[in-house]
Amino acid sequence: MVGDVDTVDPGLHGARFVGFVPVRDLDAARAFYVDRLGLASLEESPFALVVDANGTKLRLTPVPEHRAQPFTIAGWDVSDIERTVDALVASGVEFHRYEGMDQDARGIWSAPGGDRVAWFADPDGNTLSLTAAPP
Repeated sequence: MVGDVDTVDPGLHGARFVGFVPVRDLDAARAFYVDRLGLASLEESPFALVVDANGTKLRLTPVPEHRAQPFTIAGWDVSDIERTVDALVASGVEFHRYEGMDQDARGIWSAPGGDRVAWFADPDGNTLSLTAAPP
């Protein structure tokens, strides 16, 4: 029966998520997200650079009037945050330090719930993060 509750599409349940990050310059975005962060480029057009964020498409979309926001807009769960921070620092990524937050020598903060978090920015000032769950 059409419209029966058992046959109604569940909306977005099961749909693959696509993330979007606004950037000013696709060449600078490619140099950062592909060359520094190591994400694979999937496609590129004047409208977006699409990278593979471990099976999730991340669209880096040019926005002429971009203003970076004062909060994290994208992040990655990692299993070994120290190793990941060290690898990104070796590729030229700089990690943020925040006033009043007890961050270790690498810039990693331990949240009250046990997660460990480190923040960095892309060339457009977008704040990105790494998070490792407690063991």
